[in-house]
Amino acid sequence: MSAAWEGQLDRWVEAGLLDQPAAERIRAWEQTRGGPTAPPSTPGLRWPVRLALGLGGLLVGAGVLLFVAAHWDALSPGQRFGLILATVAGFHLVGAWADARWAALGATLHACGTASLGGGIFLAGQIFNLQEHWPGGLLLWALGALLGWLLLRDWPQALLVALLTPAWLAGEWSVATARQHGEAVMTAGLLLLALVYLGAEPEDRRGDDSTRRALVWIGGIAVIPTAFLAVATSHAWQGLGSLPLATLATGSAVALGGPLALAWLFHRSISPVFLGFAVWTALGPIFARRGVLPYVWAATLSLGLIGWGVLERRVERINLGIAGFALTVLVFYFSSVMDRLGRSASLMGLGLLFLGGGWALERARRRLVAAVAEQDG
Repeated sequence: MSAAWEGQLDRWVEAGLLDQPAAERIRAWEQTRGGPTAPPSTPGLRWPVRLALGLGGLLVGAGVLLFVAAHWDALSPGQRFGLILATVAGFHLVGAWADARWAALGATLHACGTASLGGGIFLAGQIFNLQEHWPGGLLLWALGALLGWLLLRDWPQALLVALLTPAWLAGEWSVATARQHGEAVMTAGLLLLALVYLGAEPEDRRGDDSTRRALVWIGGIAVIPTAFLAVATSHAWQGLGSLPLATLATGSAVALGGPLALAWLFHRSISPVFLGFAVWTALGPIFARRGVLPYVWAATLSLGLIGWGVLERRVERINLGIAGFALTVLVFYFSSVMDRLGRSASLMGLGLLFLGGGWALERARRRLVAAVAEQDG
C-alpha cells in the first residue's frame, strides 16, 4: 500500500472525517486488492531489487562505454556521431518500452540514457573539434537531465539535475577565477547546497516523495566532504581581493543565494536554521584560517547539525553531526597533538581517544535518538 495514501487516511481519521473502524475496513479492503495505486501482483521494491537495478544500470553503461572505446579508432567521424546518437536514443526508447511493463526498469534505462548523454556531448566536441569550454558541456548535460525530469518526473533524472547543475556552476567559477584563488566561494556554496539538500524532505515526512529522499541522500553524502573542503580552502579568502568586484559579487550571490532560494522552493519559507548555516558557512572560514580556529568552526558546524536534527526530529542529521564532530576531533589530534608526543604516548592517546571518545559520543547519540523517538511517539 502506498505510504502517501496511508498518511492521507491517517489525516482523515485525525480530522474526524472517518472513524477508526471505517479506516481499518478501508485498509483491509485495499490490502486484499494490492493497494489503490498498484495492481495486486506488483510487489514493493525491496533493497535487493533496488541494488540489482542500480548495479545492472551501471554495468550496462560500462559495457556500452567499453564497446564504444574498443571500436572508436576504426570509425569515421560520421559513424562515431551516429553511434553516440544511437546509444542515447536507444536507452531512452528501450526505457519507454519498459515503462509500461515495469516502471523501475524503465526509470533505470532512462537514467542510463541521460548518463550516456554526457559522454556523447564531450565526444561530439572531440569529433568536430569544437572550441574547448568544458563547463559548457556540463551545462548541456544538465539541460538534458532537466528535460528528462520534466518529461518523466522520476527521481533518477532529478538526481542527475541536482548533481550536474552545481557541477556546471563550479566549473564556470573555476574557469572565471583561474589563478585568482576563488575556490573559497565555490566550496562555501557547495557546503550550503549540501545542507539544503539534506533538509529537502519536509519536517512532517508525510507522503512518498522519492525525489526529495534522493536529495537527502546526496546532502548526507556530501556535507562532511564539502565541510572539510571549506576548511581546507579557507586560506583562499585572502586572495579574493584580487577578483573584480562584479565577479566576486556575482559568485557570492549564486553561492549563497542559490541554495537559499532552493530552500524556499522546498519549504515555501527560509527557516532561521538555513540562515544560520549560510552565515556560518560564509563568515566562518574567513576567521578560521589558523591555529585551532578551523577545528572550532568545523566542530560548531557539527553541533549545529546535531541541534538541527533534534529540533526537527531527524535521526540522520544527528548521526551526521556526531560523525562530523568525531572526525574533527580525530583530525585535530593527528595534526596538532600527535606530533608533540612520543611514539608510545601518541599511540596510547589515540587508543584512549577511540575508546573513551567513541563511548561518550555513542552514548550521547543514543540519548538524542531516543529523545527524538519519544517525540515522534
